[in-house]
Amino acid sequence: MLKNKDFRRVLVLGSVVTVIFAACGFIFAKAAAGALILVTGAILIALFSHYTKERYAAIEALNDYLTGVLAGRESPHPDDQEEGELSILRSNIYKAAGTLTHQKDLLAGDKKRLAAAIADISHQLKTPLTSMMVMNDLLVGEEDPDRRKDFLKTQSDQLDRMNWLIQTLLKLSKIDAGVVTMKQEEISAGKLIAAAVKPFEIQMELMEMKTVTVGDDLPLRCDIHWTIEALQNIIKNCYEHMDAGGALKIETEDTNLFSRIKITDSGCGIPEGDLPHIFERFYKGKNAGKDSVGIGLALSKAVMESQRGDILVKSQEGVGTEFDVRFYKTII
Repeated sequence: MLKNKDFRRVLVLGSVVTVIFAACGFIFAKAAAGALILVTGAILIALFSHYTKERYAAIEALNDYLTGVLAGRESPHPDDQEEGELSILRSNIYKAAGTLTHQKDLLAGDKKRLAAAIADISHQLKTPLTSMMVMNDLLVGEEDPDRRKDFLKTQSDQLDRMNWLIQTLLKLSKIDAGVVTMKQEEISAGKLIAAAVKPFEIQMELMEMKTVTVGDDLPLRCDIHWTIEALQNIIKNCYEHMDAGGALKIETEDTNLFSRIKITDSGCGIPEGDLPHIFERFYKGKNAGKDSVGIGLALSKAVMESQRGDILVKSQEGVGTEFDVRFYKTII
């Protein structure tokens, strides 16, 4: 405490003032008055030193606490109910330390998720790459033209799969990074649904699947390009889980809080244990196809949430699945 320049200055000044007033008391008054001044000054200096020492001890404790937090050690959060400037400072430091600890936990979780995502991506890319390498080795020594065509077709399919995966991951990373600006454009639900269904018309026709649209052609405000992609991923998931002759029903509805597009299939349904996880990246449920990556629905969810929307799902095994795509209205 004596190392502090300000404390030494106050201590010396207080001592000098006390001695001066005590001397004046001895000279101009009785000896008792001078003694009283001297004792009073000494008591005040002693009290000041005592409380200053306590404040220094509290500040030192706060310094040790911050050092522990910065070093990554677990530190307690005392329950301080006192009043005063030091107590306010202590409370704010505890809050800041708590925020730092929370952010540290979030970063640790992000690192784990990043490591898991990299492992999943590596696995998803490794499978088609291995297949292509095998096909390439077989092509070198294969003389049968028909088999060579089959090998080339397999390679082409694997390249398409890799391209889709990479493009989807790039889109997700842009949304995660916040560099995608979702435009608010007006479009009718009918046009949005027609654009989303169009790429699948041939496949669904070959499998004798029907698409039925029900409801009013209500106006929507959304980013047209990204929303079409979100709907296409849902529709793709639906028809991939339906048998030949199945039906896809698309309904629109307008409420006070949101407008919705409901997409219902007549497929195999989603097991109850898989239902809470279907929007997680790289998650593949029990009924997932062998070529499923588990990222399309995650992209759809991210797109809708980025424009203040949402996707809800309910399903029953053996009956079908319903995706509820909601466009929430602005509430002033």
